[in-house]
Amino acid sequence: MAEEKPAPFTVSSLTDRLKRTLEAQFTKIYVEAEISGWKRYPSGHCYFTLKDSGAQISAVMFASAYERCRAKGSLADGAKVLVYGNVTVYPPRGNYQLVVLAAKMVGEGDLMQRYLELKARLEAEGLFAASRKRPLPFLPRRIGIVTSEAGAVIHDMCNVLTRRFPNVSIRLYPAQVQGADAPRSLMAGIDFFNSPSSDGWQADLLIVARGGGSFEDLFCFNDEELVRRVAASKVPTISAVGHETDFTLCDFAADRRAGTPSIAAEMAVPVLSELVARLDTLASQLATSLRGRGEWFAQRVDHLSDSLLAALGISLERAESRLSRAEDKLGLLSPFGVLERGYALVTDASGAVVKDASRLAAGDILNARFAAGSATVSVV
Repeated sequence: MAEEKPAPFTVSSLTDRLKRTLEAQFTKIYVEAEISGWKRYPSGHCYFTLKDSGAQISAVMFASAYERCRAKGSLADGAKVLVYGNVTVYPPRGNYQLVVLAAKMVGEGDLMQRYLELKARLEAEGLFAASRKRPLPFLPRRIGIVTSEAGAVIHDMCNVLTRRFPNVSIRLYPAQVQGADAPRSLMAGIDFFNSPSSDGWQADLLIVARGGGSFEDLFCFNDEELVRRVAASKVPTISAVGHETDFTLCDFAADRRAGTPSIAAEMAVPVLSELVARLDTLASQLATSLRGRGEWFAQRVDHLSDSLLAALGISLERAESRLSRAEDKLGLLSPFGVLERGYALVTDASGAVVKDASRLAAGDILNARFAAGSATVSVV
């Protein structure tokens, strides 16, 4: 018997399989390389090649990422860079490329090296493991925020929170979010919300946040002691530092990471009006269901009542029939029934039934009972 051959791939199905595999395995990666063929188009998108001595890969940096890149003035042919991005496949041409989200000159890579080494060490400890992350409370009543009291971040977050759920209670711990003293200040804020306050206010959710900035500006959120403090927080924590493309070690240690502070606020609470509408819908559905069940039970009771009355009627008829048959049998066995056929019941003076005439003597007084009446007779 010939061996069955596997179904062949189409070019599209093979490319789709490769695309899904590559994009699932190579996301949020760092690549160190040299830029070649750098070209920026009028759209603002930049296309180039990243290469080393042994290989090369096509790359693209879209306009939004380029505008945020502090090193954009230095990006050119021959520049040695450390880039951060995702591998993707472009099916029409059947090639793969790296979508660059951020780039640093290799000369600026000392901080990045420290970042990568600490990230690898903490990850090996299990500090970033998904299994140790807790779900956020569905409806926190009290939210603690650790961020700067200056700037737009705290105002934007409060606006989003109170617009979505006006009854939420918010407290700010004003902290430094940049510079050498920032980790100590941020840790003090985390400790503050992890301890009972004098008025009994206890945070249900903690948000550590700051707005966008350069890699250096955000580096205080990679402080090892601060990262461990975030991971150890007893209060579920959201880390919202920088923009979507910025990843600090606090992001990995927190229970949830938000791309921006405003996204963290949206993540923190549901929309009250939507909850009310949902509750109204559920209440209506419950009332309809209960009403339907009540009607079903009422019909069931009516049906059982009819069945019970019918069963009782049948039982009574059967009982009456049995009683009638018993009466007939009783009538046949009753001595009074015999009297109806013309016989008489004879008893002596003591009331004993006379069965043997030879025991009677002349002059004995007897009582004869007939079907109708009785008579006293004398033996002669």
